[in-house]
Amino acid sequence: MRVIDKFEEWVISLMLLLMTGLAFTQVVLRYVFNGGFTWALELTSVLFAMMIFVGISYGVRVGAHIGVDALVKLLPSQTRRVVAIVAVLLVMVYVALVLAGSYEYVSKMAAVGIELDDMPIGRWKVLAVMPLGYALVGLRFLQILYKLITGEIDSLSLADEAADAMHLKADDSAFDTTGARS
Repeated sequence: MRVIDKFEEWVISLMLLLMTGLAFTQVVLRYVFNGGFTWALELTSVLFAMMIFVGISYGVRVGAHIGVDALVKLLPSQTRRVVAIVAVLLVMVYVALVLAGSYEYVSKMAAVGIELDDMPIGRWKVLAVMPLGYALVGLRFLQILYKLITGEIDSLSLADEAADAMHLKADDSAFDTTGARS
């Protein structure tokens, strides 16, 4: 699993680096040299899509996706675990549907042979990131399901926006207006 963890992190970092470099280069070429690459916007969109579809899985792994769990937090631990298992199973059904649909879509695009608008690359090669991304998401939810079933965790780890906001507010109030600790 460490290999997949590193893969996600590297893909996200590399896509962000390439998008930033390409956008910067395009701005310099356009405003300094009155030129540019006709394919830059399309490539930036492709890199962004790759970052997003791999980033969904990364967000599941680190618990960065937000959710509404105020009621669930009030439940006893065992009930909370059962609710989390049901939620994960429902998510797995959704992931399976999207994975199957995206695989079918990519297969049809490969059969048709349509290329990107500004680059001579088969559209299906770019769209293949959809089933890959959702396969990674499915893997992450299988990990969560295993941890729930074995009792390692008793609920989904979701980003707690309210707790984060309260923590930031407490940090802000610890400083006076000059920025020094009070």
